[in-house]
Amino acid sequence: MINNLSLLNVSVCLGGTQILSHVTAKIRAGEFIGIFGPNGAGKSTLAHCILGLIPLTNGRISVFENPAGRRNHLIGYMPQFKTHLQSTALSAFSVVAAVAQGNRWGLPWMGKVLKNEVMEALELAGAIDYAHRPFSVLSGGERRHIALAQALLGKPRLLILDEPLASLDPRNQMHLVQCVRSIKASTGATILFITHDINPLLGTMDRVLYVAGGSAALGSVDDVLTSETLSALYRTEIHVVRAEGRIFIVTAEGNVTETACHA
Repeated sequence: MINNLSLLNVSVCLGGTQILSHVTAKIRAGEFIGIFGPNGAGKSTLAHCILGLIPLTNGRISVFENPAGRRNHLIGYMPQFKTHLQSTALSAFSVVAAVAQGNRWGLPWMGKVLKNEVMEALELAGAIDYAHRPFSVLSGGERRHIALAQALLGKPRLLILDEPLASLDPRNQMHLVQCVRSIKASTGATILFITHDINPLLGTMDRVLYVAGGSAALGSVDDVLTSETLSALYRTEIHVVRAEGRIFIVTAEGNVTETACHA
Protein backbone atom coordinates (compact mmCIF):
# COMPACT_ATOMS: atom_id res chain seq x y z
CA MET A 1 0.00 0.00 0.00
CA ILE A 2 1.37 3.41 -1.03
CA ASN A 3 1.82 6.00 1.72
CA ASN A 4 0.85 9.54 0.72
CA LEU A 5 2.15 10.92 3.98
CA SER A 6 4.76 9.64 6.43
CA LEU A 7 5.83 11.17 9.73
CA LEU A 8 8.90 9.73 11.42
CA ASN A 9 9.83 10.81 14.96
CA VAL A 10 8.46 14.31 14.32
CA SER A 11 9.21 16.81 17.08
CA VAL A 12 8.35 20.52 17.07
CA CYS A 13 9.35 23.18 19.57
CA LEU A 14 7.91 26.70 19.27
CA GLY A 15 8.90 29.59 21.51
CA GLY A 16 10.61 27.25 23.91
CA THR A 17 7.51 25.05 24.25
CA GLN A 18 7.53 21.45 23.08
CA ILE A 19 4.41 21.07 20.92
CA LEU A 20 4.99 17.65 19.37
CA SER A 21 7.40 14.95 20.44
CA HIS A 22 8.43 11.87 18.43
CA VAL A 23 5.20 11.56 16.43
CA THR A 24 5.26 8.72 13.92
CA ALA A 25 2.44 7.90 11.50
CA LYS A 26 1.89 6.60 7.99
CA ILE A 27 -1.20 7.70 6.04
CA ARG A 28 -2.16 5.52 3.09
CA ALA A 29 -3.41 6.84 -0.24
CA GLY A 30 -7.15 7.53 -0.23
CA GLU A 31 -7.61 7.30 3.54
CA PHE A 32 -10.00 9.53 5.49
CA ILE A 33 -8.18 10.42 8.73
CA GLY A 34 -9.89 12.29 11.55
CA ILE A 35 -7.39 14.29 13.62
CA PHE A 36 -8.55 15.04 17.16
CA GLY A 37 -7.25 16.43 20.42
CA PRO A 38 -7.72 19.35 22.83
CA ASN A 39 -6.93 22.99 22.08
CA GLY A 40 -3.19 23.60 21.93
CA ALA A 41 -2.36 19.94 21.37
CA GLY A 42 -0.61 20.66 18.07
CA LYS A 43 -3.20 19.64 15.47
CA SER A 44 -2.88 22.83 13.40
CA THR A 45 0.87 22.89 14.00
CA LEU A 46 1.07 19.41 12.51
CA ALA A 47 -0.85 20.59 9.44
CA HIS A 48 1.56 23.51 9.02
CA CYS A 49 4.51 21.13 9.32
CA ILE A 50 3.08 18.91 6.57
CA LEU A 51 2.86 22.02 4.39
CA GLY A 52 6.48 22.88 5.20
CA LEU A 53 5.47 26.13 6.93
CA ILE A 54 6.96 25.23 10.31
CA PRO A 55 10.42 23.65 10.62
CA LEU A 56 10.84 20.44 12.58
CA THR A 57 13.06 20.24 15.63
CA ASN A 58 13.69 16.59 14.87
CA GLY A 59 12.37 13.89 12.59
CA ARG A 60 11.18 13.82 9.01
CA ILE A 61 7.95 14.32 7.08
CA SER A 62 7.55 12.81 3.61
CA VAL A 63 4.70 13.97 1.38
CA PHE A 64 4.31 11.98 -1.85
CA GLU A 65 7.87 10.72 -1.29
CA ASN A 66 9.28 14.26 -1.04
CA PRO A 67 10.22 16.49 1.89
CA ALA A 68 7.40 18.63 3.30
CA GLY A 69 6.81 21.77 1.24
CA ARG A 70 8.07 20.30 -2.05
CA ARG A 71 4.73 18.96 -3.36
CA ASN A 72 2.28 21.54 -2.04
CA HIS A 73 0.69 21.84 -5.48
CA LEU A 74 -0.77 18.40 -4.75
CA ILE A 75 -2.24 19.55 -1.42
CA GLY A 76 -5.50 21.40 -0.89
CA TYR A 77 -5.56 23.30 2.41
CA MET A 78 -8.58 24.77 4.16
CA PRO A 79 -7.31 26.79 7.14
CA GLN A 80 -9.29 27.56 10.27
CA PHE A 81 -12.12 29.70 9.00
CA LYS A 82 -11.57 33.44 9.22
CA THR A 83 -12.66 35.92 6.61
CA HIS A 84 -12.26 39.63 6.01
CA LEU A 85 -14.72 39.54 3.14
CA GLN A 86 -17.97 40.11 5.04
CA SER A 87 -18.77 43.22 3.01
CA THR A 88 -17.18 42.26 -0.32
CA ALA A 89 -19.19 42.74 -3.49
CA LEU A 90 -17.45 39.73 -5.06
CA SER A 91 -19.56 36.72 -5.95
CA ALA A 92 -18.80 33.37 -4.35
CA PHE A 93 -17.46 32.27 -7.76
CA SER A 94 -15.00 35.20 -7.80
CA VAL A 95 -13.86 34.50 -4.23
CA VAL A 96 -12.87 31.00 -5.33
CA ALA A 97 -11.31 32.20 -8.60
CA ALA A 98 -9.26 34.81 -6.71
CA VAL A 99 -7.04 32.12 -5.16
CA ALA A 100 -6.60 30.14 -8.39
CA GLN A 101 -3.06 31.44 -8.95
CA GLY A 102 -2.04 30.04 -5.60
CA ASN A 103 0.78 32.44 -4.78
CA ARG A 104 -1.19 35.68 -4.55
CA TRP A 105 -4.71 37.00 -4.04
CA GLY A 106 -6.44 38.60 -7.01
CA LEU A 107 -8.77 37.84 -9.89
CA PRO A 108 -6.81 36.14 -12.68
CA TRP A 109 -7.58 36.27 -16.36
CA MET A 110 -10.62 34.02 -16.68
CA GLY A 111 -10.21 31.69 -19.61
CA LYS A 112 -12.53 28.79 -20.30
CA VAL A 113 -10.25 26.25 -18.61
CA LEU A 114 -10.09 28.22 -15.37
CA LYS A 115 -13.82 28.92 -15.38
CA ASN A 116 -14.50 25.21 -15.74
CA GLU A 117 -12.05 24.39 -12.95
CA VAL A 118 -13.70 26.86 -10.58
CA MET A 119 -17.17 25.56 -11.42
CA GLU A 120 -15.99 21.97 -10.89
CA ALA A 121 -14.57 22.89 -7.47
CA LEU A 122 -17.82 24.61 -6.51
CA GLU A 123 -19.79 21.56 -7.64
CA LEU A 124 -17.61 19.19 -5.59
CA ALA A 125 -17.88 21.49 -2.57
CA GLY A 126 -21.67 21.50 -2.75
CA ALA A 127 -21.73 25.26 -3.43
CA ILE A 128 -22.84 25.45 -7.05
CA ASP A 129 -26.35 26.69 -6.20
CA TYR A 130 -25.04 29.96 -4.75
CA ALA A 131 -21.93 30.37 -6.90
CA HIS A 132 -23.08 33.68 -8.33
CA ARG A 133 -24.54 35.17 -5.17
CA PRO A 134 -22.54 37.87 -3.36
CA PHE A 135 -20.22 36.24 -0.84
CA SER A 136 -21.26 38.83 1.75
CA VAL A 137 -24.86 37.55 1.90
CA LEU A 138 -23.97 33.87 2.37
CA SER A 139 -24.54 32.11 5.68
CA GLY A 140 -21.65 30.84 7.77
CA GLY A 141 -22.24 27.30 6.55
CA GLU A 142 -22.34 28.39 2.91
CA ARG A 143 -19.11 30.35 3.31
CA ARG A 144 -17.47 27.21 4.70
CA HIS A 145 -18.35 25.37 1.47
CA ILE A 146 -16.83 28.22 -0.56
CA ALA A 147 -13.61 27.85 1.46
CA LEU A 148 -13.72 24.13 0.71
CA ALA A 149 -14.05 24.92 -3.01
CA GLN A 150 -10.93 27.09 -2.78
CA ALA A 151 -9.03 24.12 -1.33
CA LEU A 152 -10.21 21.90 -4.18
CA LEU A 153 -8.70 24.04 -6.94
CA GLY A 154 -5.96 22.19 -8.78
CA LYS A 155 -7.45 18.76 -8.06
CA PRO A 156 -5.37 18.03 -4.93
CA ARG A 157 -4.45 14.47 -4.00
CA LEU A 158 -4.24 15.37 -0.29
CA LEU A 159 -6.86 17.57 1.35
CA ILE A 160 -6.14 19.12 4.78
CA LEU A 161 -9.20 20.62 6.49
CA ASP A 162 -8.47 22.52 9.71
CA GLU A 163 -11.51 22.80 12.01
CA PRO A 164 -14.09 23.07 9.20
CA LEU A 165 -16.93 22.25 11.60
CA ALA A 166 -16.17 24.98 14.14
CA SER A 167 -19.23 27.10 15.05
CA LEU A 168 -21.53 25.19 12.69
CA ASP A 169 -24.84 23.80 13.93
CA PRO A 170 -25.36 20.01 13.75
CA ARG A 171 -27.30 20.17 10.45
CA ASN A 172 -24.55 22.16 8.71
CA GLN A 173 -21.89 19.92 10.24
CA MET A 174 -23.62 16.87 8.78
CA HIS A 175 -23.94 18.54 5.38
CA LEU A 176 -20.24 19.43 5.26
CA VAL A 177 -19.12 15.96 6.36
CA GLN A 178 -21.32 14.35 3.72
CA CYS A 179 -19.82 16.68 1.13
CA VAL A 180 -16.25 15.75 2.11
CA ARG A 181 -17.19 12.07 2.04
CA SER A 182 -18.49 12.55 -1.50
CA ILE A 183 -15.27 14.34 -2.50
CA LYS A 184 -13.20 11.42 -1.26
CA ALA A 185 -15.39 8.94 -3.14
CA SER A 186 -15.29 10.85 -6.43
CA THR A 187 -11.65 11.99 -6.42
CA GLY A 188 -9.82 9.37 -4.35
CA ALA A 189 -8.07 12.15 -2.42
CA THR A 190 -6.56 11.48 0.97
CA ILE A 191 -8.41 13.49 3.65
CA LEU A 192 -6.96 14.89 6.88
CA PHE A 193 -9.95 16.29 8.80
CA ILE A 194 -9.02 18.24 11.96
CA THR A 195 -11.81 18.76 14.49
CA HIS A 196 -12.55 18.67 18.21
CA ASP A 197 -15.65 16.49 18.06
CA ILE A 198 -15.32 12.94 16.85
CA ASN A 199 -19.04 12.23 16.66
CA PRO A 200 -19.86 13.88 13.30
CA LEU A 201 -17.15 11.74 11.67
CA LEU A 202 -18.16 8.37 13.13
CA GLY A 203 -18.86 5.98 10.27
CA THR A 204 -16.94 8.18 7.83
CA MET A 205 -13.31 7.93 8.96
CA ASP A 206 -10.98 5.10 8.06
CA ARG A 207 -8.72 5.82 11.02
CA VAL A 208 -8.15 8.30 13.85
CA LEU A 209 -5.04 10.31 14.69
CA TYR A 210 -5.43 11.54 18.26
CA VAL A 211 -2.97 14.22 19.42
CA ALA A 212 -2.49 15.05 23.11
CA GLY A 213 0.35 15.69 25.52
CA GLY A 214 2.79 16.16 22.63
CA SER A 215 2.26 12.59 21.44
CA ALA A 216 -0.13 10.97 18.98
CA ALA A 217 -1.84 7.62 18.42
CA LEU A 218 -3.01 6.41 15.00
CA GLY A 219 -5.46 3.58 14.47
CA SER A 220 -9.08 2.58 14.26
CA VAL A 221 -11.70 4.28 16.43
CA ASP A 222 -11.96 1.15 18.56
CA ASP A 223 -8.18 0.95 19.03
CA VAL A 224 -7.47 4.63 19.76
CA LEU A 225 -10.62 5.85 21.50
CA THR A 226 -10.11 3.79 24.64
CA SER A 227 -9.59 4.86 28.23
CA GLU A 228 -6.17 3.19 28.27
CA THR A 229 -4.84 4.81 25.08
CA LEU A 230 -6.09 8.32 25.89
CA SER A 231 -4.92 8.12 29.49
CA ALA A 232 -1.44 7.33 28.18
CA LEU A 233 -1.56 10.30 25.78
CA TYR A 234 -2.91 12.77 28.33
CA ARG A 235 -0.74 11.32 31.10
CA THR A 236 -3.74 11.44 33.41
CA GLU A 237 -6.82 9.34 33.99
CA ILE A 238 -9.28 9.59 31.10
CA HIS A 239 -12.55 7.73 30.59
CA VAL A 240 -14.07 7.03 27.19
CA VAL A 241 -17.86 6.76 27.44
CA ARG A 242 -20.03 5.41 24.62
CA ALA A 243 -23.73 6.20 24.77
CA GLU A 244 -26.45 6.05 22.09
CA GLY A 245 -23.90 5.72 19.29
CA ARG A 246 -21.81 8.69 20.44
CA ILE A 247 -18.42 8.97 22.13
CA PHE A 248 -17.55 11.25 25.06
CA ILE A 249 -14.12 11.86 26.56
CA VAL A 250 -14.34 12.43 30.31
CA THR A 251 -11.60 13.37 32.79
CA ALA A 252 -11.25 11.66 36.15
CA GLU A 253 -12.96 14.70 37.70
CA GLY A 254 -16.00 14.13 35.51
CA ASN A 255 -15.39 17.00 33.08
CA VAL A 256 -16.26 16.38 29.45
CA THR A 257 -13.33 17.45 27.28
CA GLU A 258 -13.54 19.52 24.10
CA THR A 259 -13.49 16.35 22.01
CA ALA A 260 -16.97 15.44 23.15
CA CYS A 261 -20.13 16.22 21.26
CA HIS A 262 -21.21 19.86 21.15
CA ALA A 263 -24.68 19.15 19.73
